Amino acid sequence: MSRKIAAVIGSVILLSGGWLSLTGLTLPVALVPLLRLASTYDASRRSWWRVFGWAALTFALWNAATVWWIWHATPVGPVAATLASTTLNMIAFMLYHTFSKKAPKPLAYTVLAAAWIATEYWYTVGEFSWPWLILGNGFSHDVWAVQWYEYTGVFGGSLWVLLCNILFFEAWQHRRNVRRWIAAGCMLLAPVTLSLVMWLTWETPDQGTARVTIIQPNVDCYDKFHSDAARQERNIVDLLAQVPADAQFILLPETALPGYYREPEVAGAFPDELLDTLRRRAPGALLVTGANTLRRYPAGMQTRTARFDPYTNGYYDIFNSALGLDTAGRRQLHHKGRLVIGVEKTPMPWLFEWLEFLVIDLGGTLGQIGVGEHGTAFTHAGITAGPAICYEGLYGDFYGGFVRRGAQFMAIISNDGWWGDTPGYRHLFAISRLRAIEHRRAIARSANTGRSGFISARGDVGATLGWAERGILTADVPLHSQQTFYTRYGDWLGRMAEYVLLLSVLYYLAYRIKKRNHLIE
Repeated sequence: MSRKIAAVIGSVILLSGGWLSLTGLTLPVALVPLLRLASTYDASRRSWWRVFGWAALTFALWNAATVWWIWHATPVGPVAATLASTTLNMIAFMLYHTFSKKAPKPLAYTVLAAAWIATEYWYTVGEFSWPWLILGNGFSHDVWAVQWYEYTGVFGGSLWVLLCNILFFEAWQHRRNVRRWIAAGCMLLAPVTLSLVMWLTWETPDQGTARVTIIQPNVDCYDKFHSDAARQERNIVDLLAQVPADAQFILLPETALPGYYREPEVAGAFPDELLDTLRRRAPGALLVTGANTLRRYPAGMQTRTARFDPYTNGYYDIFNSALGLDTAGRRQLHHKGRLVIGVEKTPMPWLFEWLEFLVIDLGGTLGQIGVGEHGTAFTHAGITAGPAICYEGLYGDFYGGFVRRGAQFMAIISNDGWWGDTPGYRHLFAISRLRAIEHRRAIARSANTGRSGFISARGDVGATLGWAERGILTADVPLHSQQTFYTRYGDWLGRMAEYVLLLSVLYYLAYRIKKRNHLIE
């Protein structure tokens, strides 16, 4: 029993580092203790349930160790996230365990890799979407080791982790077989070596730069939507007055503008004041800011997310938007397309409307809001920027939509302070480094508080503002127009894993039928 508990604790520790501001380089051996534990059980039904229990404990503890900070926003959050993530982990691992006892070993290992990546992919495209613990995300602090993400995305990192674990487990099972250790070592070192070469030889394309200023107002997230709006407006105007005159883009964080603004005008006293300040301070700049915008529909033309307005007998959507303002009076809008589950999105509302009392109160509008269709790029002075909003930075393929629509650099606006000074906001910033590599676009990131700063197309971190800091940063951000393989083809590994899993299951069924009919030994 003590050895089994030690195996569980060992896997949890090895799995967790990459999400706790430590290294993810323990991931290639993190599942070995759990694989070893599962191998000690036979093919009986009782043993199957015992492995189920140990695996569930391992994945639940891994989730708890890495998402506990959601507790700062709501006690329900970490429980819901743990249940959902653990369920998907268990689907993949128990499929593997079942196959390992009743099918050829190569088929079982194929199922482990395909099922794990397929379930991670489902987590990015399904109604319940919280892709925080995709294994490939664990290398956000080790960007020098995963430069090849520009071809595979984070699912390539997951595949690498799974293959390494399989080979190291096999090497441990046959400890005296030198060839198996060599194979495992090559699987670990070959991608790292390739990445190091890419990292050392990467050169920023000579396609010009954009002068970008990021602003971090440092407003308490929980007071933001309930405190004095005039004080917040003065804070923003004071910071805007410090922007250098030659700035071409100025970034304010998600929902920086207090109140709600009706589309398409998005007009009001405060936007007008911002434009007046912009004309005096940086007349050649585009101001990119977060705002809550409202769009009305006549009856019969509403979207599925629209709310009924009894005063007008019509419908309306509220969007979490990125708004682009320039001194020529032009308005550019991007509606957030990847929404935070339980805050901005109610999955399967026909089933979960009665659980509305559990919605996470992060200030502002609660429940289902309007959903943007894709990433909309903003163009100004011949330069195109992708204004991604917070949670959109977790989705490599969706994020790539900005680049496919011409973004030459990325402008992420965020509101990270819900979880306090915990690993949550730090890892959200770090994941942006993986997006930079996948699409080879430099990033300017403005957060309400937490961490604002600049990230190169190689994933290197430049100047930053830390937790509870108020101020501005300005830098020349390199531009890039070419698309990477991953940008063009998106999460191709996730889609391929679905097909491989399906074929593996069909092969297994055929194998079992033949064996029952005594057609094979």
